[in-house]
Amino acid sequence: MNRPSEAATGVKTDEHGSGGRSLSGMSVASLGLLAALAPLAVDMYLPGFLDIAEEFGSTASAVQFTLTAFLIGMALGNLIIGPLSDRFGRRSSMLIGTAVCAVASVACALAPTVELLAVSRFVQGFAGAAGIVVGRAVVSDRAEGMAAAKLFGLLVLVSAVAPIAAPLVGGGIILSVGWRAVFWFLAALSLVMLAAIVFFLPESLPADRRSAGGLGSLLSGIAVVVRDRTYLGYLLAHTFAFGVLFAYISASPFVMQKIHGLSTGWFTLLFAFNAVGISLGNVVNQTLLQRTTPHRLLGIGLALLVFWSAVLTVNALAGPVLRVTMVALWFGVASLGLVLANAATLALGQVRHAAGTGSALLGALQFLLAAVVAPIVGAWGEDTAVPMALAMLVTAVLGLGSIALVRNR
Repeated sequence: MNRPSEAATGVKTDEHGSGGRSLSGMSVASLGLLAALAPLAVDMYLPGFLDIAEEFGSTASAVQFTLTAFLIGMALGNLIIGPLSDRFGRRSSMLIGTAVCAVASVACALAPTVELLAVSRFVQGFAGAAGIVVGRAVVSDRAEGMAAAKLFGLLVLVSAVAPIAAPLVGGGIILSVGWRAVFWFLAALSLVMLAAIVFFLPESLPADRRSAGGLGSLLSGIAVVVRDRTYLGYLLAHTFAFGVLFAYISASPFVMQKIHGLSTGWFTLLFAFNAVGISLGNVVNQTLLQRTTPHRLLGIGLALLVFWSAVLTVNALAGPVLRVTMVALWFGVASLGLVLANAATLALGQVRHAAGTGSALLGALQFLLAAVVAPIVGAWGEDTAVPMALAMLVTAVLGLGSIALVRNR
């Protein structure tokens, strides 16, 4: 039987058509856990913001900066740790990053001031990026084609659902034992993941395939991968789609509770319901990958994302109706299940020769945009639903426009 061509599938296949060397079930589970660590740490402590401000006698903006510091750390960690893994190997990079993340989590739990909490959060984000950026590089090392698409789908699902579900878990911990317990929990989780790396994740990048560069060749490596217009198109599509997600995460508490008047309990249920939406979107994506290409599903997902963001914007401008907001948010978030995994698969499939650098840039841009979107949406005010809807629409349109770089190539 003839295999589909690279042009038809949108991803590269190896000469044996095997889809690359397979990963064991425990290795895949370990990569999933590693992909969850940093996204969980993003906003698990959000329900404790008021308690943190009261304990430290600080302003709300000072506490909010601890989240921004984490996102900046994540962006830089992706950018630096990815290329380092190209030079020194995947396993050592994950071991060191996860160990430092555990120490930084303990520092957050013990922080005596909000300033030291922000510094510790920066280090936590920087080190925690290893689980995401190196995990994606491991998949790129070991799988191709549809096999890679499915593995990326799992990692992206975890990375997308975790920051949505994190406040639910964090809220329960904070109500029971206080906000500092969230960081003790993250420290313990880091140690569990450290053990998973030791026992279940062998090195995926042999010494003869490692680059001689590192930090010194970072800029030249980035210049090489972004010169590939196909990679760049998929990279930007992934980045802007992630911006849609963070516009929703950062602004929906104000929109749903302050504007629509939902209680904390109902908002928590809505948050969980939308997390189910993106999970179902990912399941649909995995099913459809048996029948069509990742590129086609990416285009469909981005078009749906633009449509539902437009519905949300019109609703916000006309005077938001709760039912319309809920429906548009659910379908909009669910559309991301067709976008994020396929964009990551297609982007990294183009730069397998520099998977660490390609993955680094992918992660860095998504978290840099998140660090920009979150405060901008908040700065526009808490008494209107327009900023969230408009931010989602603009980033969705930019994401859809990005794949024109691929079509016009």
